[in-house]
This record gives sequence, structure tokens and C-alpha cells, in this order.
Amino acid sequence: MNKNPRTATVKTPAQNFTGDVWMNPLFDGDGTSRLVCGHVRFTPGARTNWHSHSNGQLLVCTDGVGLVGTRDGRAVLLHAGESVWTPAGEEHFHGGTADQMMCHYAILDGSGEADATTWLEPVTDEQYAAAEAAASTN
Repeated sequence: MNKNPRTATVKTPAQNFTGDVWMNPLFDGDGTSRLVCGHVRFTPGARTNWHSHSNGQLLVCTDGVGLVGTRDGRAVLLHAGESVWTPAGEEHFHGGTADQMMCHYAILDGSGEADATTWLEPVTDEQYAAAEAAASTN
């Protein structure tokens, strides 16, 4: 067993996020495992760019209300204690709702030939609003 040290909170890179997003990196593999985990905090309206993961991603909401949307227009609200799995290669985004912060654990498998995350363009305000409207009806 290895106890990992506490990590500093860092601001996420502006080229991959809209709004204020903060993260505590928790684990980034140990030579035998390529598990990657971070605790991410989104302010209201803040979100990731469109992106995908070579081996999928598990999002586990720890606080607040989040929004997760996919390119095909599917969207869900994510509440504390709920989780969402995005399969390998699925382009998606996630973040807070327009009026709620959201915190989640982002967990993924960083192994394989490709980069674990492929970052794409920002989610427009129109795409974000459409996803929130669609999620509110589900």
C-alpha cells in the first residue's frame, strides 16, 4: 500500500476549459497502473471543451449539479452521488449548470497507444444552453 501525498489545487488550462475550473490531481499511475484520477470543481457555467478518451471516462459527482452532453445532443444532469460513464471515443463535455457549481472525480485509464484524452474545440454558449435545456427535460 502507498499513501499518496495531498496535492495542491491548480487552475485548469484555459485552452481546454471555459470559465473557472480548479482541480486537485489525485493519481497519475504508478508504473504498474495507468489509472488517472482528479477532483475537479466547476463554477456555474464553467465547462470542458469537447473531448474524448481513448479508454472512456467515469465521472462521479461529489457536490452540486453538473451537466454532461454528447455530440449527438444527449445530455444529463448529474447530482451528488450519481455517476456517468462516457465510452471510449465518445465526444462529450461536462461542467456546472448555469446556476450551480459542480464537483466530480474524473477517472480514466491512461494506458494504450493513443493519448488518454483528445481535446477539441470549446463548447459554444448555444451548444451549452441546448444541452442544459435537453437535460432538464430528462
